[in-house]
Amino acid sequence: MVLAGKHTFGSIGDTRVTFIEKKIDENRKDFLQKLLEHNGFEVIIQEEKRKTEEEPQLYTVATTDMVFNPTIWVFERKLKTLDGHIVNQDYWTQASEDTNPRYWKNEK
Repeated sequence: MVLAGKHTFGSIGDTRVTFIEKKIDENRKDFLQKLLEHNGFEVIIQEEKRKTEEEPQLYTVATTDMVFNPTIWVFERKLKTLDGHIVNQDYWTQASEDTNPRYWKNEK
């Protein structure tokens, strides 16, 4: 869930993709899918293979936009929430619903 500067890409099936996050749970997958589709990206979801039926299902989220890098888009304030606010790092990682785009807090 952390934003890393590394841009990872590969293939899902026959489609070239930029990987957003791998091995994430369903809640995270749904959040990213809604957010990215709202911002105009085509999202591809791949289910990870499970060793047993008891293991939770994990997913890989990717987009067909080969130049998309989540770190750049978040810190350049290019992504918007479903209600039109700017996506910041805490919102992207689901640490906070606060969309105030400051990356630090000056508390006294």
